[in-house]
Amino acid sequence: MLPVNEAGVQDAVSRATAEREPLLVQGNGTKAGMLRPVQAARVLSTAGLSGITLYSPSELIVSALAGTPLPEIEAALAEKGQQLTAEPPDLSRLLGATGKPQTIGGITATNLSGPRRVAWGAMRDHVMGIRAVSGRGEVIHSGGRVLKNVTGLDLCKLFTGSHGTLGVITEVTLKVLPASESSGTLVLPGLDARLAVTALSAALGSPYGVSGAAWLPAYEGFSGPVALVRIEDFTASVAYRTEKLRTELGIAGTDILDAVASRAVWAAVRDAAPLPAADTDAVWRISVRPSAGPDVLGAVAPAGIRGFLDWGGGLVWLAGPASLEAHRQIEAAARNAGGTWTLLRAPDSLRNAVAVVPPEALALAAIGRRVKAALDPAGILNPGRMYAGV
Repeated sequence: MLPVNEAGVQDAVSRATAEREPLLVQGNGTKAGMLRPVQAARVLSTAGLSGITLYSPSELIVSALAGTPLPEIEAALAEKGQQLTAEPPDLSRLLGATGKPQTIGGITATNLSGPRRVAWGAMRDHVMGIRAVSGRGEVIHSGGRVLKNVTGLDLCKLFTGSHGTLGVITEVTLKVLPASESSGTLVLPGLDARLAVTALSAALGSPYGVSGAAWLPAYEGFSGPVALVRIEDFTASVAYRTEKLRTELGIAGTDILDAVASRAVWAAVRDAAPLPAADTDAVWRISVRPSAGPDVLGAVAPAGIRGFLDWGGGLVWLAGPASLEAHRQIEAAARNAGGTWTLLRAPDSLRNAVAVVPPEALALAAIGRRVKAALDPAGILNPGRMYAGV
């Protein structure tokens, strides 16, 4: 089903609810490989709902229908010297979904954020307003089109990251920021993961406005492991701050990438290009406190699982055998580090057999069930996407 307006989405959901017919809700389907497979009778795509409905550069606000391709929004913002703050990644290569662009509704529903999250927050922190159709077939709108608003219940954060299980997002309003004139990256060579996180923490704690902090054990263009520290701002300011930070960190052999090279390497980090993932590998993301990132890498290495660090060590990208044993190793490493995991890619057999995200605490799970019952009482929207049977 490919409705072209919100009324069409409402009609499709209402009919599915009446017939107790499960729906696979998606945009262009670029993230269908994430989490658990959805067993549904029909597909409801929001790709027909496309277009920017409001853009006010002076107010730093943009609204777009859910099926609007992300490149279209980024191009419109770039014309006015602005950008999406959360730097959402394009995981099409990892998920084997090349050919169609991801949509703004898909990015919002999955709450995907890139390297800039370490400085400016996650995608959900920049969602100002949402329109959606609940599993009851009712149109819901929350938030507003101004930066300072207290309009109704804050359902924006509830829907952002819900993976289409609570409602079908039809329109999103986002806060945007001016794009930086330039970018520079310190390349700190020869550091293992633990020393790198120490250096990255020092950089993030400095007064120089770091907007990216990652560690790569290996990547094209570098002769060995490197820690990367990004600064974005006006050209003169970037040059001054990168030099000052290089001096203060005092790591021998530190180089500085120019704006072109800096943007290229951070686009790669954003899209997980440095992850050494074979086509048959499973892919996980673990979120922990930054100091625990190296512990996670060390704990899973004996199982043949490899990865790199972003968010100053707080985001661990991992790839390895698509096996139950490997997944158990990931779960144990995440729990021992006090973190959480997401199974981002795996064969359907593994995705159906394991917890793709950690089980919720009993109290939170009870609240989640009540929210689900209120918004999708028939359980027709992306059933089983996040948790088996839900």
